[in-house]
Order: sequence, then structure tokens, then C-alpha cells
Amino acid sequence: GINAEYGASLFSGLSTYPLRIMSIYDLEGKCLIAIPKKGRLYEKILPLLASIDVHYVRKQRLDIAVCTNLENTYLVFLPAHDIALYTSLGRVDMGITGLDIVYETQAEVNVVSKLGFGKCRLSVQVPFKGEKDVKALVGKRIATSFPIATRKYFNQFDPKQTTVIETLAGSVEVACALGLADAIVDLVETGETMRAAGLEEIATIIDSEAAFIINPHSQHKEMADRISKRIHGVLTAQNYVMVEYNVERSNLEEAKKITPGKTSPTLSPLDNPLWTAVKVMVPKNSSNHILDQLEKLGAKDIVVSLITNCRA
Repeated sequence: GINAEYGASLFSGLSTYPLRIMSIYDLEGKCLIAIPKKGRLYEKILPLLASIDVHYVRKQRLDIAVCTNLENTYLVFLPAHDIALYTSLGRVDMGITGLDIVYETQAEVNVVSKLGFGKCRLSVQVPFKGEKDVKALVGKRIATSFPIATRKYFNQFDPKQTTVIETLAGSVEVACALGLADAIVDLVETGETMRAAGLEEIATIIDSEAAFIINPHSQHKEMADRISKRIHGVLTAQNYVMVEYNVERSNLEEAKKITPGKTSPTLSPLDNPLWTAVKVMVPKNSSNHILDQLEKLGAKDIVVSLITNCRA
């Protein structure tokens, strides 16, 4: 279940927050979608909302915005680390946040879609000359802003031996240098901050990325399904390109092995009965290699087109 201490600290403010907004908007029965109010996730989510055709009007200094093209739907702008809990408690119906936050808060939500951005990992880090065996850190001092995940991780090695967890709000990477901890548990994206602090990773607790989550008891699952399909379509479009080419029928089966597509290639006859036109989606990150193979096979008139949106 949700960590009681974490939940109690936030829940105390939840009861007044919607009531204050209710004087402006009647939110009873409305579909509420939570997104981060600032930060790197916020900057990534805004273009995603535009891509899935979610338009909204947000008044100045107000953290709720009405969606102008989705019926009975509002966006709620919240701190990213609170979104999983709001969603789990049913105060919002769905939201976008990091999987690390879902894991840390033990939020009871359904992860509908992983979004492919905001990727990082929650890892155990030690000084360059520190202990390299993570099991040897059991019973030592660990500094982190993820106490629940850290406790759970170290308890698996020896639940009878207490590992001291020092909970920090930020700048966790300096804890070892200042003598507060023997190791830290913190998020790593590029590793630059970690290395600058004289630290290295010795174990990964979880891999994280932004995710679209929903309360399992939400009354707005149809809207969640609609948004999820739009997100999936946009993400697929970002990861694939459309390739069209002509190939001799005698080489068609080999060409289909090179470009099997997501379901199957689309084949069209040409005036020349010895040739066939092929249209197929291929992964963007391997498209040049695929084109090399097609050209080597003898395919002609190869064209690559970007995909702006799709439904898989």
C-alpha cells in the first residue's frame, strides 16, 4: 500500500486544494489529468500534449486548466513527485510522472504507457575508493531522497540488520564527501553530476522513465484509453519512418525479411508484372541500415517519409 507517512503529509493539503478550486470550477464528475508544473518533464510533456491534440486554457497563477477540445476534462499542474499519490488516492484520474516516483510512493496505479523520455535510473553510488560490494553496505549509512525504495532494496539482503537511511531533500551527491553517509542512492541520467562528486555506480535499483498512469478505479477509463491510444500513436510515429520501394518479384520474399513491418508490408502491383511496389514502416534508428540492405538486394526508387501520427 501507499507509505502512510508520505501519504499523510500530502493528504493534509488535498482536502482544501480541490475545494479552493471548486469556487472557480465545478470539478465534480470531471476528468482530471495531472502533469508536472515545472522542470524537465514539464518541458517534454507540453509538446506531447500538442501532438495528441490536447488544447487547454490556463489562467495566470492557477494550477488548473480547462481542456477546450476534450469534454469535461481538466489539466492539473502539480509537483512531479506528488502526481502518483494524487492519482492513487483518486484525487485526479490520471497523470504523467516518473516510474521512480510511482515506485517510491508505492502508489496503487495502473501504468498504461511508458513514454520513452525522462529516462534515468535509481542507483547505489559510492566514492571511487569506497566499498564496491553492495551487500557490504548493509548496516552502513545511506543518504537518499528515496527512503522507501532504498529501505526495500537493502532489506532484501539482510532484513534483520538495520541499514541507516538518511533522508535528504536534495544535493544527495555531496553526502559522502561531507561524512554523512558511506553511500548514496540517487537518480542518474548522464552521470556527470555523479562523477563530478567523485562517485560511481555499483548497483541499479530501478530503471525509470516518464509514464502515463491511471487510477484503477477511475470513472473516466474511456478518456484514459483515448489519450493512451493517442500517445501510443505519436510515440510510434516518432520511432518509425515509412519506406516505399519497388522490387523484383523474384526478390520479394527476401525484401519482406528485411522489411517485415509492424504487421505486414503493403504490396501493390506495377505495370511491369515482374516488379512489385512495397510500402512498410521500419524503425527510424535502423532505417539507413535497412536502406543499404534493400539497395544491395536490387530495390529501386526507395523513398523514406516521416510519420507525424499513426494508430498501430
